Amino acid sequence: MMEKTQAKPLTAAQQRQRDKKRRTWLRAGVQLFFFVSMPGAFVVGFSGVKQLFLHIGAGEVLSADSFTLSLLGLCGFTLLFDRFFCGYACAFGSLGDAVWALSGLVQKKLFHRKKPLRLPERAVLWGQKFKYLLLAGLVALYVTRQEKLLSGASPWEVFSRLTALRLPPEGFGVGIALLVLILLGMAVQPRFFCQFLCPMGAVFALLPVLPFARLHRQSEGCIPGCNACKQQCPVCLKLEESSLRSGECIACEACMGTCPKQNIHRWDLALCQHPWLPVLAKALLFFLLGCWLGFCRFI
Repeated sequence: MMEKTQAKPLTAAQQRQRDKKRRTWLRAGVQLFFFVSMPGAFVVGFSGVKQLFLHIGAGEVLSADSFTLSLLGLCGFTLLFDRFFCGYACAFGSLGDAVWALSGLVQKKLFHRKKPLRLPERAVLWGQKFKYLLLAGLVALYVTRQEKLLSGASPWEVFSRLTALRLPPEGFGVGIALLVLILLGMAVQPRFFCQFLCPMGAVFALLPVLPFARLHRQSEGCIPGCNACKQQCPVCLKLEESSLRSGECIACEACMGTCPKQNIHRWDLALCQHPWLPVLAKALLFFLLGCWLGFCRFI
């Protein structure tokens, strides 16, 4: 009898590539789960912002309605777990990832591009500031009770209706056109909406995050000139510092999966040898929170 040939152990590079694929599939699975079960969480959360400033503009006492509680729940979760909602649970963000991935595949197969077309880094960094102006403009309209000017112009309301398998009613032509333009933007820049147009993302970016929830980088162990983490970051963060404190970070953790030295981590990974376990734990906590807040379409 011939002895069975033993499989050769994976090299460090092969191990990293395998772990990166597993992380990618895990994130895609979590995103798909929340896309199906809680597609309206983003809209409900920002409705809390709207209600808050409508009450302020009217001089009314703030009420603990479902929209306000949803806003507080999302902000509290972000404070404790960074922007996990943006990176894993927001349906609009997941749509952006899917469109970007499909765009890259089309460009590779049809146009033979090794790297997908994307906006210059300087344009991205300037464009990220626009969402704060958009948030300020929306707040001004709510405080002055001029929200009717936005009737039918909301692309995320159109998206919310489509995910509920309902067509937008008449009068939403502007919203539909804006949604189409956003989809085109998603095809040329990862997380186009999240970086440039998301008012809820602006709220999250302005929130403080507890130190243990942030990503940390052990820069002293990095390979000189590597920049693998920066090249994988969809929001063009400057990753030179040891503590990645930028509010623009969407907690997608792409930098963690691509680092050849595994120098980027959180407190939860320091306590756990299995990177997938903290992700699933946070996903479970957010699912329970979402069910309590009424995000889940099946409960």
